[in-house]
Amino acid sequence: MMYPEQIVAPMRAELTRLGVEELRSADAVHSTLKDARGTQLVVVNSVCGCAARNARPAVAMALQSGPRPDALYTVFAGQDGEATQAARGYFTGYAPSSPSIALLKDGDVAFMLERWQIEGRSAQEIAADLAGAFATHCAAAGTSAA
Repeated sequence: MMYPEQIVAPMRAELTRLGVEELRSADAVHSTLKDARGTQLVVVNSVCGCAARNARPAVAMALQSGPRPDALYTVFAGQDGEATQAARGYFTGYAPSSPSIALLKDGDVAFMLERWQIEGRSAQEIAADLAGAFATHCAAAGTSAA
């Protein structure tokens, strides 16, 4: 179901105000992720309650300190369908899920949180999972990736 943009705009802004870049077309997804090197966080955003209550706040918390991905992206499931489908094409081995959060490293999934790992858990728990993945797979500021 497509919701009016004025309804989803605040949901988009929860991530974009953090510096997360929206990819709103399949072309944008492919041109950004196809040959990407380093680490990219890709958030599949959603209008569902667990995105609002758990996923988006967890991303905000996880980005507050410590190592961070080289780039931050989001697609919006149910709104930007072609972009979402294209992004999911990079999540090899994972079923479509929204919300979901993938950490890609040199084009491969290094870490993945699917809806079943988001729904019913606190934003703090999810943020801790993300921060742990960032610590494992992302270079700390001022250092080079291993």
